[in-house]
Amino acid sequence: MRRRAMDQAREAGVSRREFVKSAAGLAGGAAVLPLVAPEFVHAGGGDLLRVGLVGCGGRGTGAAGQALRADPNVRLTAMADAFADHLDRSLGELQKDGEIAGKLDVPEERRFAGFDAYQKLIDSGVDVVLLATPPHFRPLHLAAAVAEGKHVFAEKPVAVDAPGVRSVQATCELAQQKKLSIVSGLCLRYCEGFRESAARIHDGAIGEIRMLAANDFRGPIWTKERKPDWSDMEWQMRNWYYYTWLSGDFNVEQHVHFLDVCAWLMRGEYPEHCIGSGGRQVRTGPEFGHIYDHFSVTYEYAGGARLISHCRQMPGCYNDMSVQAYGTRGTADLTERNFAIRGEKPWALAGNKRRNFYQVEHDELFASIRSGKPINNGEYMAKSTLLGIMGRMAAYTGKKITWEMALNSKEDLTPARYEWGALSEPTVAIPGVTQFV
Repeated sequence: MRRRAMDQAREAGVSRREFVKSAAGLAGGAAVLPLVAPEFVHAGGGDLLRVGLVGCGGRGTGAAGQALRADPNVRLTAMADAFADHLDRSLGELQKDGEIAGKLDVPEERRFAGFDAYQKLIDSGVDVVLLATPPHFRPLHLAAAVAEGKHVFAEKPVAVDAPGVRSVQATCELAQQKKLSIVSGLCLRYCEGFRESAARIHDGAIGEIRMLAANDFRGPIWTKERKPDWSDMEWQMRNWYYYTWLSGDFNVEQHVHFLDVCAWLMRGEYPEHCIGSGGRQVRTGPEFGHIYDHFSVTYEYAGGARLISHCRQMPGCYNDMSVQAYGTRGTADLTERNFAIRGEKPWALAGNKRRNFYQVEHDELFASIRSGKPINNGEYMAKSTLLGIMGRMAAYTGKKITWEMALNSKEDLTPARYEWGALSEPTVAIPGVTQFV
């Protein structure tokens, strides 16, 4: 019944807004759905695990390679992307890697392109789905994968708006009932240095945290040059980073890593409210869509602690990607390479001789499937995504945004239809003019 309804929806061109609403309803009503039988939940050490990749860009290609290295008896058996050329390029890159080339089994009939490619991949018999499309599609694809009993790696962030976050939360509750693993692409949670730092901070190394600083100062990233034959939809999807409906803006798409570390250090407590500012000074050309190039947001917690969040993507500037935590007994300074605690219980860890945290994500995902002990990162991956969205709302509108306002926001960034045609470009947000919805 459900599959027939989904097929009819695709044939009718139903929007993501309508489908995600129904998917969230399915997840919310999980108690009345039959759960997947245990034999489908995990595979023994000798069983082949079939992996499907949805989203064949650079991050998806990397995730596929890491998945294939994570377990000796795994195969990539299906690939899906909105664009066939992305898929072909990704497969070509994977085939060049002699370590994993023998684990590729993706014949032409299991290479899917188009808006509905994700569902064809899910229906192809895979056991594990890697989700690495632009973040806008994560709630839809995650709901479809979990509904069909698949384990999932979900790249960050997992939504671009509050309706998407709520859908992800409902889906992850269903995954827990089905005993399915969902591992998040918030990879710093899988970094040995951050793990050791968080454990020490939670054990009282710096006392009670009173302030956090999350810095994400880096240079510009890629842009795509528009081709004359591209429709508005194709142009925006190929240049997806620069459209909030696809990326969430860069404070959500990339800075979410450091916001999530702060949430982790705060033991899963999220702030009550925030104020913020932002704008675009160098991203002024048409290739930059309508997103900002800098944000500054101050979050406040119930007990009075504050998180100061700064992010910037501009050329020719000083770069710094780090988290600082200031406690009643000491401080912590954390980057991807160096970790230091100063105060009553000093400690330091430096250098690169540690496991690649991108690989650790997949090692632990596949180990959880083999052991039948599922990992579910759903709660923090949804809430940390909302933490970024909340800051964007404050910066875009110029208003004080509470956690409850952000979570219950009705702003849905989805286009009316997924069609290769005309699609108006949103205007740049203006604080004091742009409204909270």
